Formats: sequence, structure tokens, C-alpha cells
Amino acid sequence: MASTTAVEVQDLVKCFGKFCAVDHVSFSVDRGEIFGFLGPNGAGKSTTIRMLCGLLVPTSGRASVGGFDIARQGETLRNHIGYMSQKFSLYDDLTVEENIDFFSGIYRVPQATRPERKEYVLRMAGLEDKRQSMTRILAGGWKQRLALGCAILHQPPILFLDEPTSGVDPIARRSFWSLIYQLSDAGHTIFVSTHYMDEAEYCHRLALMNRGRIVALGAPAELKRQLQAFRLMYLESSNPLESMRALENIAGIRDVAVFGKGLHVTVEDLATAEKITRQTLEEKGISIQRLEPIQPSMEDVFVALIEEEERKAS
Repeated sequence: MASTTAVEVQDLVKCFGKFCAVDHVSFSVDRGEIFGFLGPNGAGKSTTIRMLCGLLVPTSGRASVGGFDIARQGETLRNHIGYMSQKFSLYDDLTVEENIDFFSGIYRVPQATRPERKEYVLRMAGLEDKRQSMTRILAGGWKQRLALGCAILHQPPILFLDEPTSGVDPIARRSFWSLIYQLSDAGHTIFVSTHYMDEAEYCHRLALMNRGRIVALGAPAELKRQLQAFRLMYLESSNPLESMRALENIAGIRDVAVFGKGLHVTVEDLATAEKITRQTLEEKGISIQRLEPIQPSMEDVFVALIEEEERKAS
């Protein structure tokens, strides 16, 4: 029976001199899964992906992708995966169609199937009427679609997308995720890194990274349940910064974080915390425009987990 695991990682480490970019990371990804790597810039997401694609040699640990050992079979591995970086590896002085033709050659797509694969990519990416357009004149969202299409020309079972929506507008990002779901439904395993918290909700499972380590792993709903021991309030006031300072270190208030034009306040008991919040801000001469309980977002989960890690470290 074929393994249902597409990616298996055990104690993976990558150091550059004394700096450890990836610090003993372990996880697995099932076939057909959309697996998200979430974290701030510098968390180690891209370094991990480059090792999994056979582009960087690990300092220690082991990993297999599609059954291939990343350290010993990197060259073979690269023929069985698709890789798309945030910089879009496209040639601006070629047309859309010429880029597809070029990458068909790079990925050694059989000559007999190249026309069919080209039409599939153009149709999937919605670029059929832009095939003769110069790539440099395409908007960011269209370049993004073309880059994804080029990455799957050779029909790789596993696709690595390294911050693929960085720098494109929200509408283009949502459209791009619909393509990711199409590929997942067709059987592709999708490994995607992002620092956009809202995109985490689209993944089947998530690994939250910080300072080279995985601080949480699970489905979005599972990670949110980790905050159920506490409650969350949204606060808008006349002075958010002073409100934050006033509420920090008060018993019953676990955390205060900026969120849009207001604050997210993590508390142990809603009724008690609301009373304390109103009383504290009133004493400081700060007026409250809005104070109400809310459901946690993925950003709240991430902030809470990072805060907990920092408390443990200190």
C-alpha cells in the first residue's frame, strides 16, 4: 500500500554560522493536503521550504518529500515537485506563451504533451486571451497565476508555494486561493508559506513558526480552541496607546494587542474584566467607544502562542 504521507520531517536544523534559522523542526504532511506555514518574516519558513525542495543542505536532521531523501536525492526530488517563490521566476521580456514554452523545456515536459499542458495552464490561470501579452505588462495578480501555471506544467504531485501572495492585492489573493483549492481537489499536495494571518484560515492544517521553531501545529479550528481557556474583548477608545499601557499587568487581563484601530484584550473572565477595564480607563480620563466580546482570529491565536513562548523563554 502506498504511503499517505507526502512530506516527513524529523528534527530538521539549518544554521548559518552561529545563527540557527531552522531549529529542530518536525512535522508531516498528508497527500492532497493544503499545509500552511505561518509566521513573521525571518521565522524560518523560506529556509525550511528551500531545504525541502533540495535547494539547501540541512545542517542536521532528516526529511523526505514524495519518498525522496532531501539530502541524498535532491536532484531527483526536484523533478517531482513544483516550486513557486514570492519573486515569481518569470522572464519579463517573453510573452505569456513563451514563458510557458520555456518552462516546459526546463521541466522536460514530453514534446507530445506540451500543447495540451500549455492550454491547460492558460485555461486554469485565465490567461487564454493574454497569451501574446508581454509578461512585464501583466498586473501582479496575473503574473502570480502565470508563475503558478509554470510551476505545475510537469504535473508535480507536491507543490511548494513560498509566500506566493506577497505584494498582490486582496482580490488577487482570494482568486489565487481558489486556484490552490482546485489543485488540491485534483490530488496535489500543497505546501504554502504566508505571513498573512487571514490566509491561514484557508489551510487544512497549519504550522505556526517563530524564531526557527514550530510553536503550534494543527487545523485552524484546533488552534483557536487553545484560546478557549480565556476570553477575548475588542476595545476602541479615545487613546489606544494609553489604554494598552493602562491595562497591561492588571490581574485577570492576560494580554493586550493592537488590532486595526482598536485593541484585542485577552481576559480570564469577561464580566470581571469588562468592569475592571471600564473603571481603569475612566480613572485615566480615556473614553470608550466600543467594548464587546469577540471570537478569536488566527492572529489572536498566533499572538497568544508567541507571548506564551516568550514567557517560557524568560
